[in-house]
Amino acid sequence: MELIRGIHNILPSHHGCVLSIGNFDGVHRGHAEVIRRLVDKAHHFQLPATIMTFEPQPQELFRGDKAPARLSLLRDKVRLLDELEVDRLLCVNFTPAFASQPAQAFIEDLLVNKLGVKYLVVGDDFCFGKGREGTFEMLVAAGKEFGFTVVSTQSFILGSQRVSSTLVREQLQLGNLEQARRLLGHPFILSGKVAHGQKIGRTIGFPTANIALKRKVVPVRGVFAVRLFWDDSDIYEGVANIGFRPTVQGQVCQLEVHLFDFDGDLYGKRVEVELVAKIRDEQPFESLDALKKQILNDANEAKALFSFDAS
Repeated sequence: MELIRGIHNILPSHHGCVLSIGNFDGVHRGHAEVIRRLVDKAHHFQLPATIMTFEPQPQELFRGDKAPARLSLLRDKVRLLDELEVDRLLCVNFTPAFASQPAQAFIEDLLVNKLGVKYLVVGDDFCFGKGREGTFEMLVAAGKEFGFTVVSTQSFILGSQRVSSTLVREQLQLGNLEQARRLLGHPFILSGKVAHGQKIGRTIGFPTANIALKRKVVPVRGVFAVRLFWDDSDIYEGVANIGFRPTVQGQVCQLEVHLFDFDGDLYGKRVEVELVAKIRDEQPFESLDALKKQILNDANEAKALFSFDAS
């Protein structure tokens, strides 16, 4: 899959595509169904299947820390969209200037002149341009004028519920990892680079890999049984805390993973952490000794979960 970072990197050779526009946060099963249909149309038109997404996500620009918790960073989206056979991913820098451009300019300059869209799939509630003046109906009219087809994404139903990023967030916040996995169609994974921390874990016999989450709002908090891996590595089981580490007055939400049966050096490695099951909520402890006892209990519970899965 080709990643086009920014409108300024669109080349004349990128003209002509079938396109879907959205956040694609989490790249869940609803997204996967939309993309499957997009890829089918791409084969029909013999054009690249292209996704347009935004960094930051629009709500992050407009609402800051009050924006919905992000399920996937751009790096995660690239991996998941590539697995769904998307040909191109256009990542648009979502700035105040871009958000305030006239809707007609978005259509003519970007969709028609630069991308040469032949087939467009968007949600029927999609709004764009200054004052959110651009609507699905406006796109349909533009399609008739400029010669491209516009269709709406159809809601993907799993049981009685529509699959959405909001529903995935709700299940994650409730600790329902299995239900979140069913909605996503893949495990929920947090990724990042292992950095040096305060090394408090070492002093109590539980060394941890500290991973910066680089998110305004984190979608999960608590203690989890996890699997950790990186490129070409084995898969390691462990227990992780996601939160502010109240016992040691932590100020930043952080992912800390203690691995079982691992004694290597992970500093600087970009790792992926799959959340398997929630063990408990994060809580403060009166002392490091009390914290140590609880981590031992958490580790034993995580090991029991993995043993049950393997049986």
